[in-house]
Amino acid sequence: QVQLVESGGGLVQPGGSLRLSCAASGFTFSNYVMSWYRQAPGKERELVANISNRGRTNYADSMKGRFTISRDNVKNTVFLQMNSLKREDTALYYCHTRLGNYVYWGQGTQVTVSS
Repeated sequence: QVQLVESGGGLVQPGGSLRLSCAASGFTFSNYVMSWYRQAPGKERELVANISNRGRTNYADSMKGRFTISRDNVKNTVFLQMNSLKREDTALYYCHTRLGNYVYWGQGTQVTVSS
């Protein structure tokens, strides 16, 4: 079955960096778009970035220039490098993919930006 397992979250000071990973299994990873979403307390889930099967990337405006999404189609893993983190980046970060009519989410990894 499809599994998406995130890791790499944690507590970081403002201005710091984190690298999130999402290990995928149960499908042909290299064929599909992979995305990162996030949800802050009291807010709706929002798109952070996505990457096509060929590596074309797309970012939410507030993440452009600070976050970088990448993928390793050999290791079936998608990454999110987050730099210059701000308090408002505090959220639960989710890995996502859509396979036809089916949508899959990971369990999320918590990122907390605080001094």
